[in-house]
Amino acid sequence: MTTAHAHPNIALVKYWGKQEKPGNLPATPNLSISLAGLTTVTHVSDAPSDTFILNSKETSDPKLVRWLEALRGTFDVPPLQIDSGNDFPTSAGLASSASGFAALITAINAHCDLGLNQEMCSEWARVGSASAARSIFGGFVALVPPQWQAIPMAKRDHWPLEVVVAVTSNEPKSVNSGEGMERSRLTSPYYNAWVRDATTDFAAASEAIERRDFLSLAAVAELNCLKMHSIMLTSQPTLSYWTPASIACMDRVRSLREEGHDVFFTVDAGPQIKAVCLPASADAVASALSETPGVLEVIRSSLGEGARVVL
Repeated sequence: MTTAHAHPNIALVKYWGKQEKPGNLPATPNLSISLAGLTTVTHVSDAPSDTFILNSKETSDPKLVRWLEALRGTFDVPPLQIDSGNDFPTSAGLASSASGFAALITAINAHCDLGLNQEMCSEWARVGSASAARSIFGGFVALVPPQWQAIPMAKRDHWPLEVVVAVTSNEPKSVNSGEGMERSRLTSPYYNAWVRDATTDFAAASEAIERRDFLSLAAVAELNCLKMHSIMLTSQPTLSYWTPASIACMDRVRSLREEGHDVFFTVDAGPQIKAVCLPASADAVASALSETPGVLEVIRSSLGEGARVVL
């Protein structure tokens, strides 16, 4: 048996929409930070036939089946038992597919002696989930054209940001990200503008990270998040992943910033709020969000490392 760990990542400049070509390629450049406080643990072992266990429950996953078929088109991979678990809500807007596929290719690579380096593992992870390409690496990671490879931008100690996650629902989202992206691409009147402006947001965030300019990063990341959700809300039928507690948390983060704390929010396709802050503000942010009505749990996290084999 081989065991791998990986962490989910949250995008500070997001993608929402895929290219109309093979390879599971995002429509826009994007960049993220990994979360050490949330972990996927995946065990891979030989088996008579493929078996997939998620969070202690045997299940079927068409996306995983297709991914394994693609992998076996290139490598000799025997039937496997895949036992994966998350210590955070699954399919609920916390990038469990990113950490899941990153941990999976890392474990299979070691278990089956595929001989892949990190870059190759990242490309295979992307085939399963585009954001999984970023979880192969730790710290600050970009996923950019023309090859759409994940590129480490800075190590986690370059800028030791902290993230406070406010969990407002443990339920799986009703519309998965892949379906939602396609709906937005086809129906939102603002989708083309979103794609057009993405390069500008990416450049601004990259510069802010290089200079460790928190105010500049906060401005571009928060607005980029809201632009993405505007695309969702203007899709037909509309896509709304927020709960009332999500909105309350965003308002609370704005209030904390007005009070002098270094913090901004970002939200992926789900109801969970991620408050990114400087370490000096982390205690106040965690306390404020934990007291916000509707928040079920607060998870504090530093920046994480990349996917790795642990056993």
